[in-house]
Amino acid sequence: MEWIRVTSAREFVEALGSGALAIEVVGRLGAMPSVTLPPGASLRGGSLGFGAKGLRLTSNNTVQDITITTAPHEVAIYNDTAVTDLGTLALANVTTTGQVYLAADNQVRAGRIEADGVHVTAADTRGRFHRPTGFGVEALQGAFTLWNRQPDPAVRLTARLERISAGSASEPVHGGGVFVGGHGDTAGKADGGTVDVELLTTGDVFSNGGIAPGTPDLISGGVFVISGANVAEVRNLGTTTTYGQNDMVLDNWGAVTAWKAHGAVTSWGPSGIGFVNFGEISTLSIEAPVETFGLGARGFNVYDGSLGEAVFESITTHGDGSVGVQVSREVPRLTIRGDLRTEGGTGESLVKGVLLPLSAIALSIKPGGRIGTASVGGDVRTEGACVPAMELEGSLDEISVGGTVTAAGERSDVVRAGPELAAALAGLTIEGR
Repeated sequence: MEWIRVTSAREFVEALGSGALAIEVVGRLGAMPSVTLPPGASLRGGSLGFGAKGLRLTSNNTVQDITITTAPHEVAIYNDTAVTDLGTLALANVTTTGQVYLAADNQVRAGRIEADGVHVTAADTRGRFHRPTGFGVEALQGAFTLWNRQPDPAVRLTARLERISAGSASEPVHGGGVFVGGHGDTAGKADGGTVDVELLTTGDVFSNGGIAPGTPDLISGGVFVISGANVAEVRNLGTTTTYGQNDMVLDNWGAVTAWKAHGAVTSWGPSGIGFVNFGEISTLSIEAPVETFGLGARGFNVYDGSLGEAVFESITTHGDGSVGVQVSREVPRLTIRGDLRTEGGTGESLVKGVLLPLSAIALSIKPGGRIGTASVGGDVRTEGACVPAMELEGSLDEISVGGTVTAAGERSDVVRAGPELAAALAGLTIEGR
């Protein structure tokens, strides 16, 4: 393959017009018009600066070792939805300002996405019209979005997505971080086209949805697997941090075989949950602390779907209404190697599109929920007034706690549970009333 080297926007456009299929950018090319790579074309090197939409892909395109910059609210890389088959779209060592948006929509019925080393430095997806809906809310698109929007279940995308990152601690992306999804109904259940992902790995992700305080029906996610996405393995290799109202850190509406987080999971905003599951997960393992700081920012909850086994290093919440663990479905096995701690009292938290008053209970099993075996290596502790360490309204087969179970706040029962759970709780070391 002979690479055509270009050093100006004019040369770039001329190369495309001449039918060149391998273009190498030398240096930085500014004031670029939006450009389309023809089928089979490759692009590498340098930097492209756009004032509006950036680079449009068609089919069987490769983009590597390049920086693409536009306004944060624009798309830096997107695809032509008039083609029927995307072939393989490959991104490698790509940095953007502006959203990366790859979608099966309009005429697209097939395709594969291979991305390795994609970093979105800045993006703002808050103004996007299209949002998935489910569980009483809409969800903002991500700075990196892969979405099969086709209602036809015969339409299938495949993908392998590695080392995807977004934002920074000083400049989080606005909207969501990393978003992978298929077609879902208004209840949040998969009902159309799918995206099958062999591997999704993320680096550091920093996002702030910028959602107005008190909004009950809009959320975002740092890393969000949406309905219609079937992911064999998710691995969060870096930290995942969200800052705003209703910003979930890790959220699943799809189907994931194994989800493992190696970096810290941190939420700073109100109603920002550390990990929330509404879909299907076989095994979940969070190898670093889960910590939330905002009002009503729960640590971990399962309100719908299914989860086979969940393992955490530790869970700590600081805000009022910030439950540590809340389960409304069956979880056969829950392990927390360290402490499960909350510091807050009672406050509002977003639950399925409704702001409700919650107490910052450390371990809450709601009616209809069940935990088979629960194991906590450290302490289970609450600090807030009138906040029990455990409130067990559902089923619990057995539990072990390596440390103590304590409700340190005024007028706080340590454990609220029916007499049928007395045998399961008999071996615990309880401090308080």
